[in-house]
Amino acid sequence: MSCFYLDLLKIKDPSFIKQLDIKELEALAADIRAFLITSTSKSGGHIGPNLGVVELTIAMHYTFTSPKDKFIWDVGHQSYVHKILTGRASQFETLRQHGGLDGFPKRRESLHDVFETGHSSTSLSAAAGMVIARDIKQEDFRVVPVIGDGALTGGMALEALNHIGDMGKDMIVILNDNDMSIAPNVGALHNVLGKLRTSDKFVRTKKDLDKIVRKIPTAGEKVADTAGKIKDSVKHLLVEGTFFEELGFMYLGPVDGHNLQDLITNLEFAKRTSGPVLLHIVTKKGKGYQPAELDERGTWHGTGPYKVETGSFIKPAQTAPSWSSIISKELMHLAAEDDRIVAITPAMPVGSKLEKFAATFPERFFDVGIAEQHATTMAAGLASQGMKPFLAIYSTFLQRAYDQVVHDVCRQKLNVVFGIDRAGLVGADGETHQGIFDISFLSSIPNMIISMPKDEAEAKRLMDTAFAYDEGPIAIRYPRGNGLGGEQNITTKLIPIGEWETIIQPIDAVIITFGPTIQLAIGAAEQLALEGKRVGVINARFIKPLDEALLHHIFKLKIPVLTAEESLLKGGFGSSVLEFMEMNNYTDIIFQRIGLPDQFISHGSVSLILESYGISVSGFVVKINEMLAQSEKLRAKRL
Repeated sequence: MSCFYLDLLKIKDPSFIKQLDIKELEALAADIRAFLITSTSKSGGHIGPNLGVVELTIAMHYTFTSPKDKFIWDVGHQSYVHKILTGRASQFETLRQHGGLDGFPKRRESLHDVFETGHSSTSLSAAAGMVIARDIKQEDFRVVPVIGDGALTGGMALEALNHIGDMGKDMIVILNDNDMSIAPNVGALHNVLGKLRTSDKFVRTKKDLDKIVRKIPTAGEKVADTAGKIKDSVKHLLVEGTFFEELGFMYLGPVDGHNLQDLITNLEFAKRTSGPVLLHIVTKKGKGYQPAELDERGTWHGTGPYKVETGSFIKPAQTAPSWSSIISKELMHLAAEDDRIVAITPAMPVGSKLEKFAATFPERFFDVGIAEQHATTMAAGLASQGMKPFLAIYSTFLQRAYDQVVHDVCRQKLNVVFGIDRAGLVGADGETHQGIFDISFLSSIPNMIISMPKDEAEAKRLMDTAFAYDEGPIAIRYPRGNGLGGEQNITTKLIPIGEWETIIQPIDAVIITFGPTIQLAIGAAEQLALEGKRVGVINARFIKPLDEALLHHIFKLKIPVLTAEESLLKGGFGSSVLEFMEMNNYTDIIFQRIGLPDQFISHGSVSLILESYGISVSGFVVKINEMLAQSEKLRAKRL
């Protein structure tokens, strides 16, 4: 048996797999693991989830024919093996880099990527749509969504299960049960799966009963019904009910997700079965690489570069804590003084740095699993009873709870503090995770206040301000990555809602911005000062409401005004300033906006992306010089 490792780069499509025997498939699995461990050690990526689905992915491509048969990878971060087997191994050196291979399924990359995912719990709904379309068009193919036990806690997945079971159409749902999503899974459904995983007694009893039933001579429907009832009774007795079969699925499993023969046998059986089938497989996240296998915190879910030999991460020297840590630390300080403060996260305690809070205040910490809608309305319920909930949620995941923000929080003016983590560009995770939409979709909601700090000191002041505020919800945005570090001007003074800060007094022109972009504006102002141009910098730390008094003062100066934001221009901060200008009849002001265009932003280095859209020191300098030149021409015309 020859080793496939060097030939992985030459794979064009997965058809070759069908010619291999089990030993060859096992060798292929070993080589893919070695390739994944080596390649992601250089680029970073979702190594843990992909090591866990090596055998499953091989078995799927062995049993089915992609792209005729449709594979849908829920969340999508476990699609690397699928990418290798469909001819993209040679591109792995560009994984998650600008212009390179995407870290999630991408339709433009390959015909084998039939549906794009990045957020969880969407695969089953998409699969339902595909099987309906298939049957209406009288086509012949299989639809195979793969969903993890963590993603199954999402309400959308449960809605889809209910509908699929009721429809009764042919579909094979693979439940990849690895006992983890990103952090360890929580919730009652997770416990149900745990019972199924450990129900060896039931599996043995079911096999014995099947043998007995097959030996009974044909005696009409009555015997068959009785046999079915006997099996159901044992099932309920030993497993406390089979959730999936009650929903209308044929349940198969649990199956060892690292045993190729068992996987193929069960997939072949599911393929011959009419109606919806749920194949429950049990896998080990990080399988085959000890540091990832032993991970209990979710550290190896997604990583940067690391040393293969030791499993130690290769990180640039950092002197400043992460923004998430800064916010979490201040939350703990406030919670120690106010027992009304509680913290909520939808399955992101590690990413949002809430582990210390959970350990210190276990009775006031709630990880609700992948359930953003529930988390938001739960926060509203807490606030309605006088509590002070802090909902730590990534910008990209807050999108999933928009109705709850509007209907349950803002409409009732409830005191929920939204910690919007990963606000702005996030880099390698790309289109599905860029936090660039929240300003646009939150700004239109009455009663919502939106803020963003420029540094650590201001982050603490905004947190203090938010928890002192009792007239409705406040959102505090903060980016991925690290703070500025160094000595900060620490003060406990609260910031009046809507009050901006003048960092450099405007004389010839002014840049109005907020958050990390403040440093770029200061850099541009300093560079322009060397050219004799006196450009002011305004810290618009409250994105909503605007500081109308300061805006009136600026516009009466009749100088060029540039707004800048690391977010979508359409409906963004600059648009709000334009609306203010129109409402107050400031028609003779030279005004420009810099931000992100009306499109989805692909993966790549944050600094590279910002530079490409002019959100940089040089970009600001160029734009201000253009505006000043335009101002000179207008002044000359008037003279």
